[in-house]
Amino acid sequence: MKYILTAVLAFTLFSCKEKVEVAPLEETDNTPQEIVYEEYAGVEPTRPDETEIYEPVPPIVQPFGKNGAPSDAIILFDGSNLDQWISAKDSTAAVWNLNKDGSMTVKDKTGDIQTKQNFGNVQLHVEWKSPAEVQREGQNRANSGVFLQGIYEVQVLDNNNNDTYVNGQVGSIYKQHLPLAKASVPTGEWNVYDIIFHEPIFNAEGKKIKSGTITVLHNGVLVQDHVEIKGTTPYIGWPKNEAHGKGPIKLQDHGDNSRVSYRNIWVREL
Repeated sequence: MKYILTAVLAFTLFSCKEKVEVAPLEETDNTPQEIVYEEYAGVEPTRPDETEIYEPVPPIVQPFGKNGAPSDAIILFDGSNLDQWISAKDSTAAVWNLNKDGSMTVKDKTGDIQTKQNFGNVQLHVEWKSPAEVQREGQNRANSGVFLQGIYEVQVLDNNNNDTYVNGQVGSIYKQHLPLAKASVPTGEWNVYDIIFHEPIFNAEGKKIKSGTITVLHNGVLVQDHVEIKGTTPYIGWPKNEAHGKGPIKLQDHGDNSRVSYRNIWVREL
């Protein structure tokens, strides 16, 4: 019996050793690489003027021009007309309702409207409000949206005492990123979106090589912090990434008598 146990133990140890030697695990180095700034390489400066830069000189921008917009902004809507907008469906004149208070309101079932001009990277300012009279629930209450390049939606919705799926609530990047906070004003009052958008980059073969990003402040509160755009923002299905260039800014007619109003829309090209 003693000899049998010794033989079994020896065989087991030998077998284990053989398995380790025959099929060694491949080691991979996943250690993050150190960030090195080439412009700071070389001899350490010894005088202050060696690290002072005088060109190029940044342009002067007056921060509060017409309608409170910066002096270099493109005014997309100031309440006087819809000249900067067309139907997203057929490029005919936009037919949303112009109001005496300098706003415009979605005209139900006339379709989305979009800017005549196409944009890439932008800073966008949009003011919007839901109707004071509450109608409907969930996604059907004052639903609209601001689309960057006509594709990527920042959700507009009255979520006051009106819960819905959080990646589709007000301030969300629709079906992709839920907001960090809900910062809505009372129903019927004016909300403000300030949006920083960097477009995705595609190579010559039409493959996306760099994702776009969106930052959103809702009434001055950061609700989207430089989040990655994973692709289109569809109601059904996964995000898609077909190659594209600059595109229009689009405002949504949700088609359910949402009666969302907009005013004071301006954009700065970055």
